[in-house]
Order: sequence, then structure tokens, then C-alpha cells
Amino acid sequence: METPTLKTGRLVLAAPHPSDVDEITAACQDPEIQRWTVVPSPYSRSDAEFFVDRLAPEGWRSGTNATFVVRTAEGALVGTQGVALKAGRPGTGEIGFWNAAGQRGHGYATEASRAVIAWAFAELGLRRLEWVAYVGNKPSRALADRLGFTFEGTLRSYDQQRGTYRDCWMGSLLATDPR
Repeated sequence: METPTLKTGRLVLAAPHPSDVDEITAACQDPEIQRWTVVPSPYSRSDAEFFVDRLAPEGWRSGTNATFVVRTAEGALVGTQGVALKAGRPGTGEIGFWNAAGQRGHGYATEASRAVIAWAFAELGLRRLEWVAYVGNKPSRALADRLGFTFEGTLRSYDQQRGTYRDCWMGSLLATDPR
């Protein structure tokens, strides 16, 4: 899979680069990111290096995962966005994201997600995108609602985080849904 750069009115989304490591390390110290995502906890510089140097590039190379680092046009780190393709379910991907603590509340996640969604449907040829979040992650659910995802329900004991199975909310967005 080719690694494109996506641009919106205020944001630039590009594949992770080694120069992102320090800022990703700092952002992932946020307890909310560790609480609601699958990033390691505690999060170390070596975790960011693994993400930037191995995990994200392998996803792009294998065509299984497209991960973007999101920055403002001025260069400030906003967060990450990505689409993981679902093995055994052609045409289906799962969107994932986090925003750095100081970048929340500016509409960046909505703007970046819209760009990634449009790209995933147009360039990856997906027919269905899924959103999955741990039950209780109200900001993520509000974002999914703003993006037009249809809430499909609660998946009980669905995902394991640090040794504990957690319930998850799930929604979907189809390529044919109005946006």
C-alpha cells in the first residue's frame, strides 16, 4: 500500500516518521490515551520507536493497516488516525484514533477522521468501516456520532486491555451512507 499524505483545511496527515518519536512519547503519557486505547501502559520512548520504525511501516507494506500522524498545518502534533483492515472480511476496516490532550476540543479529530474515511472508501475500496471503543469512552462515541456511524450495540467481554476483558461499543459506516 502506498503511503499518501492527506491534507485538510487545517491538518496534514502523513505516515509516521522517526522525527515524531519524542512527541508521540510525550502525548502517550496522557492517562486518557492509556485508558481508552491499546497503547502500552506505561508508555516509553521504545514503544514510540517500535510504533514509528516497525509497526506502522509494516502495516503500510503489508496492506493491513494504514496509520497517519496528524499535525496542524503549522506542524503541531494533533494525534494519530488509522484504518486496520479486517482479516477474513474483505472490504471492511476499523478506524482508530487518539488526540493529544492539548489538541482536543478544536474539531481536529472530526476533520482528520473525515479525511481518512473518504480516503479509505475511495482509495482502499472499502464498503464498511467499523468504529469500536471501550464502553464509557463518551468522547469517542460523540465523534462516531458526528461522523455518521450507526451504533450497532455493545460487544460484551470483547477486547482485552492489560489482562482484563472489556465491553466495547460498535458502530459502522458504509460507503453508501450519506455524509
